[in-house]
Amino acid sequence: MLRIITWNIQWGLGIDGTVDLRRMVDEAHAMADFDVLCLQEVSDNFSDLKGNSGGNQFAELAALLPGYTAVEGVALDIPDGTGGRRRFGNMILSRLPVAQVLRYTLPWEGASTRNMPRLLLEAVVEAPSSALRVMTTHLEYSSGPLRRAQVEGIREAHRTAYERVLTPREDGPGTYARFPTSPSVVLTGDFNMRPDDPVKQRISKPFGNGAPALLDAWQVAHGASPHPTSFCLYEQSNGPPHCCDFMFVTEDLASRIRRIDYNQETQASDHQPVLLELDL
Repeated sequence: MLRIITWNIQWGLGIDGTVDLRRMVDEAHAMADFDVLCLQEVSDNFSDLKGNSGGNQFAELAALLPGYTAVEGVALDIPDGTGGRRRFGNMILSRLPVAQVLRYTLPWEGASTRNMPRLLLEAVVEAPSSALRVMTTHLEYSSGPLRRAQVEGIREAHRTAYERVLTPREDGPGTYARFPTSPSVVLTGDFNMRPDDPVKQRISKPFGNGAPALLDAWQVAHGASPHPTSFCLYEQSNGPPHCCDFMFVTEDLASRIRRIDYNQETQASDHQPVLLELDL
């Protein structure tokens, strides 16, 4: 059994106003003995974020999970004015072996609303039965056109990855070494869209090259039952409670879903974590 959790941790800021990364990890462990943890809104050197000490949370989270490979996905990388860097983005932590890691910069077009660069982070994890591509992302909050462009970027990343699976590539030394990949994908993250948004539904549209479609795992497991709330459940400054955090799986994994669960109890972030169990 493979267990994956995705969670927008809001740099560890809980509903109580306290930033506590250890609490985040403990809450995730209480949810499941996870193999892979996908996180969004991880910060480094951002002391002006509410409650944040300004520490390197990528390093802190890696230290809290010894035995896991920590993969950083920095989307925002800017100077701090004193010779250092300030970084913000996503993270994948895996206790399964990790082969190749890829970082896709998603489209960042002109938009008058507040916005920032976004990233799709991919790690090929070597599950017991086969390799699996795990991807996590955090799409734009304020701009619908940017989200639409970023969804096309995700689809293009999956399309081209499938082409690489289909096309045998000559192995080589050093930087040309060939690593395992897979047509099978779990895509996770905070998509900043509701389930009925046509742009969200676009993620699951078929691909012209035969790449397996990315299916909403909740809908696969529960049909037309509404998605549980994943955002604004305990604090409504960003609107009424709704779902914007999703797990997608490729078609070949649909029959392997054993459970998908939205944790409705934790208040360690303004988002709720999502657990996916796959028979792999």
